[in-house]
Amino acid sequence: MSESLDPVAFVRAHTALMAPPLVPEIQLHLAVETVAIWEQTEEALGAMGLPPPFWAFAWAGGQALARYCLDNPQIVTGQRVLDFAAGGAVSGIAAMQAGAASVLACELDTFAIAAIEANAAANAVTLETRLGDLVGTDEGWDVVLAGDVFYEDAPARLIGGWLQDLARRGATVLIGDPGRSFLPQDRLDKLAEYTVPVTRDLEDREVRYAKVWKFR
Repeated sequence: MSESLDPVAFVRAHTALMAPPLVPEIQLHLAVETVAIWEQTEEALGAMGLPPPFWAFAWAGGQALARYCLDNPQIVTGQRVLDFAAGGAVSGIAAMQAGAASVLACELDTFAIAAIEANAAANAVTLETRLGDLVGTDEGWDVVLAGDVFYEDAPARLIGGWLQDLARRGATVLIGDPGRSFLPQDRLDKLAEYTVPVTRDLEDREVRYAKVWKFR
């Protein structure tokens, strides 16, 4: 496989190690320029239909979850944690730093898995990774972290129902969300709120007010 088609090589070549503003304790491989990383990802695979490189950005919801885990380590200490739709796994890395027994980070994109593994190595933590859709499954996780997952109607309803089922059987299910349209607030309790600097190219603003919620 040529270097341009190798997800690991691509992640390292087209990102820089940076600390997200809300969690300076963590270093992530992040895009320096928003438009450029989109174009480079499409060019690397020669396909316009590749999933957008969500892994290359520290989204506000994930940062909020990460901050909450670092500030409230008792939530994850000694627990088996799922970082769902992990992106670059900022919240999963924070959970490990806060004392989690294990973290499984799942994503649908091989580039995201490569970014997760690179980010884990950069922070000297070990994460298990899983390429695939875990919605509807239950492997007995104690804590589930889900950042920025409620931005489309049909997926939000499917994911929300699954997460509520996990909460009802006893898992602690935490949501990081900066005001996405399809967040099921009527089933959640707010735990914390953070002001998160964001990229205008992605969010059409410079600050997001990201909240951490818990499923009832």
